[in-house]
Amino acid sequence: GFVINGKAYFGTGYDGESRLKDFWEYNPEQNYWTQKADLPGDARASAVGFSIDNNGYIGTGYNGENKLNDFWEYDPATNQWAQKADFIGSARYGAVCFSVDGKGFVGSGYDGSSLKDFYAYSPSDNSWEKIISIGGSKRRDASAFVIDGKAYVISGTDNGVYLSDIWEFNPVTGNWTEKSKLSNYTDDTFDDEYSTIVRINGSAFSINGKGYLTCGSTGSLLNNVWE
Repeated sequence: GFVINGKAYFGTGYDGESRLKDFWEYNPEQNYWTQKADLPGDARASAVGFSIDNNGYIGTGYNGENKLNDFWEYDPATNQWAQKADFIGSARYGAVCFSVDGKGFVGSGYDGSSLKDFYAYSPSDNSWEKIISIGGSKRRDASAFVIDGKAYVISGTDNGVYLSDIWEFNPVTGNWTEKSKLSNYTDDTFDDEYSTIVRINGSAFSINGKGYLTCGSTGSLLNNVWE
């Protein structure tokens, strides 16, 4: 999903039987959902989605048989989709994404093996470029949010190991910086209760300069919330 002009757009996924391609708009002021145009590409789960300015983007994922690398742009003003340049990394699912500084960023995920490569998408010329890979382990099913022009990628898993690192991406320098661990890692007291943060497939977002992580799984489903 993604957010454009104060409305949220949500779609694709897996309902336990089938991959999906329907798409919905949520209006928080009036508290209702409106069905929008279906994604024209394959029905899929474990895709990525982000928005840049007044358009949304959906790509990669898994259609039940194949990993995908196609990419689509949604215009809410016309309720129409347009296919854009394919993602130039390997076809994958379980990737993580964010948008910052007028570009979209997609990386990590699973193409048969866990990955850590990262790519930037520029809507102005519909092009992709490879950027510096995220630090730390390879990962899939991680989460991300953006605060004050910097992006944060958190958690995920690599070969069954739940990851407790968090990485900050600076779009000005193009570099990644590791931040404090999401586990009880130091002799200080601030992280003594950091026992339930790590997860896969969590939902992450930012509000008023703080990031939030909720839901997801560590083998069992989670509903706790961390700020």
